[in-house]
Amino acid sequence: MSTQERLAQPSGSVGWSLVVPVKPAAIGKSRLAPFAGQHRTGLARAMAIDTIGAALACPSVTEVLAITPDPESGAVLAELGALVVPDEPTGGLNAALGHGCALARARRPDCAVAAMLADLPALRPQELALALAAAQAHPTSFVGDAAGIGTTLYCANQGVAFAPRFGGPSRAAHLSSGAVELLLPTIPSVRKDVDTEEDLHQARDLGVGPRTDAALTALLRPVDPGAD
Repeated sequence: MSTQERLAQPSGSVGWSLVVPVKPAAIGKSRLAPFAGQHRTGLARAMAIDTIGAALACPSVTEVLAITPDPESGAVLAELGALVVPDEPTGGLNAALGHGCALARARRPDCAVAAMLADLPALRPQELALALAAAQAHPTSFVGDAAGIGTTLYCANQGVAFAPRFGGPSRAAHLSSGAVELLLPTIPSVRKDVDTEEDLHQARDLGVGPRTDAALTALLRPVDPGAD
């Protein structure tokens, strides 16, 4: 779905600024290397682009800030409509997200800010809208990943300090911070991040975006034994 096909924003909903970190594709998704081989870089970039493309089509998202030092990915994301922000070189993931939040609130002081991972290739705009609508009821909240260990989405409402704790067992870290877990049964695509081959097949069962689908098709295409 393109940004031109954005669904109508629900009445009374908050317009969220969404911060999404995007690693350089050359080093992204290293755990997929045994499965994807030489296709890993293209697959990592495709997943990030599909994730952000879906986010841009979400009716509750006013803008997407893509935090990335990858010029190739950045160029595509800018064409889609994302605001591309160079990554902080040594700050780490949460520092980069904080940098994005500060920029978002400098641009829109009263905005609510959410941080989302860039490896949700099956993301559905309306499911993200459901999660963000639920987040409006809490100062801070989050969506845990399908494995119940990590986090895929962290939300800080208007005027609330933004303090994401991504990395490792981040679900427990966010719970300990006082953030409310959004336990919605209707948002599987928001929870399905991809780190492994099994994750990727599960995301494909949900229905991945067009770039990820094309990358997977190229990866899984049978090799002609007679080809040079």
